[in-house]
Amino acid sequence: MTHKRGGDVAVPGAVDGSAVSRRALVRGAAAASGLWALGGALAGCAGEGVSSGSGTGGSAPADAGTQVIVAMNTESEPAAGFDPLVSWGCGEHVHEPLIQSTLITTDQDLNFVNDLATDYACSDDGLVWTFAIRDDVVFSDGEALTAADVAFTVNGALASTTFEADLSMVDEAVATGDYTVELHLNKPYNALLYTLAVLGIVPEHAYGEGYGEAPIGSGRYLLERWDRGQQAIFVANPSYYGERPQMERVVVVFMDEDAALAAVQAGEVDIAYTFATHAHQSFDGYDLVSYATVDSRGISLPVMAAGGTKEVDGVAYAQGNDVTCDIAVRRAINAAIDRDAMIEHVLNGYGKPAYSVSDGMPWSSPDMEVAYDAEGARALLEEAGWIAGEDGIRVKDGVRAALDVWYSSDDSVRQALTYELANQLAEVGIEVTPRGGSWDELYRHQYEAPIMWGWGSNSPIEVYALNYSSGWGNYAGYESAAIDGHLDDALAQPDVADSYGHWQLAAWDGEDGFAPAGAATWAWIANVDHLYFKRAGLDVAEQKPHPHGHGWSLVNNVDRWSWA
Repeated sequence: MTHKRGGDVAVPGAVDGSAVSRRALVRGAAAASGLWALGGALAGCAGEGVSSGSGTGGSAPADAGTQVIVAMNTESEPAAGFDPLVSWGCGEHVHEPLIQSTLITTDQDLNFVNDLATDYACSDDGLVWTFAIRDDVVFSDGEALTAADVAFTVNGALASTTFEADLSMVDEAVATGDYTVELHLNKPYNALLYTLAVLGIVPEHAYGEGYGEAPIGSGRYLLERWDRGQQAIFVANPSYYGERPQMERVVVVFMDEDAALAAVQAGEVDIAYTFATHAHQSFDGYDLVSYATVDSRGISLPVMAAGGTKEVDGVAYAQGNDVTCDIAVRRAINAAIDRDAMIEHVLNGYGKPAYSVSDGMPWSSPDMEVAYDAEGARALLEEAGWIAGEDGIRVKDGVRAALDVWYSSDDSVRQALTYELANQLAEVGIEVTPRGGSWDELYRHQYEAPIMWGWGSNSPIEVYALNYSSGWGNYAGYESAAIDGHLDDALAQPDVADSYGHWQLAAWDGEDGFAPAGAATWAWIANVDHLYFKRAGLDVAEQKPHPHGHGWSLVNNVDRWSWA
């Protein structure tokens, strides 16, 4: 999977922040100038974009109490449409696909719950997963959903060059009956269940070119219309086999941050994403609310000396860093970060200290936590031979303790975190030069310089990807047979609950691990809260912890939303 916008202590459920009461400072005219004609579009009028959909309705429902308007950032719009075999549901920012059913799903506490599946089991060797599925499910075109559709979906994802989740551990899916399907694996990999919880099942008889624009599914909602660059409208699926959605019509409008704030100020949306930099504002009729996340910011720390190369998909990248290749530097960086100050100064208090990519999850390790200790960081550097020069910056064997730290230039929070990091590390004699750039530019440096990443998922898959020797996210380049063994052992457990201890041993087993006491391959900084301006009276029910990225995870449970 490609990390495009790089990407939680997560407490299950929503954490509502109190309404803010400070004077609004919206840049009204400037923001409004970028706001398209929202009122007309929401009424169902034709827009500039291409309108398509698989629903049947047109105008808004008479009962406004069953409709909600959600403002998401422009990057949330699926470029290829609502196609699970591309990135819908299974993309970088995972979420439930709404239009399609999934074999299983997760509840608010992230326990697995059956959706299409009525039962499932894993073979003793971990190589065959068998799913029995419901026999009463139909697609929105009236055709029955069978095991053949499940097998077609999984095999289609395996064959797709655009599918973003990792199914490399699956060889094939086989329908062994009308309502039984087997997934044959080439290695034990119980984390597959987390992918299946967001992989929407598509119809074999109706899948083809253009599916993403007019998807046929068996989920809670139908896509009524999609105006590219503007909005997507969903309506309740009358053929849905489960409990009928309380919120019968969901309008999602795609807006940049200024336009979303202007829409809130004008009262044109019911809930809109925002960031900590705008948390001081207030709007009549809206509350600022905060939802728990698994969304961490941190920097990768290359472990090799400079001068190497790493080839990925035929592209050679420079690899290694003459400063962070010293384990003492990596451990000192971890100790020198005052995470509480970061959260107060940069996030206005809307966050928590981060120590891993999965804080608060059952597979996270307490050994990832590291106390702020600037004096201890200085001692580590002194002992390792990094001696402060006249300007306060340390030098060892002619190498100056100077780093470029890259951040995405269109992300004000990452920029501010990087500059604050520079200030803090200067206190222990490490010079950081913040470097902003596009993701295309950042990727050129991903194996040779620290990058301010954003990661976080409601599954342990990212722990594996970022720390396995051959993992696609092993930017630090640390390779360890011990860590790989613990991660393989974790994935081999037929019962996912039995894997948690193995994930924790991979972080630190007393001798090796990626934790600060071990290889210290990352320095995690802050777990950011997801903030929204929500109209008073809207109940968004109990939210799961949100993974990295504002967007569709907010509406995982939109069928249970209601108005007071």
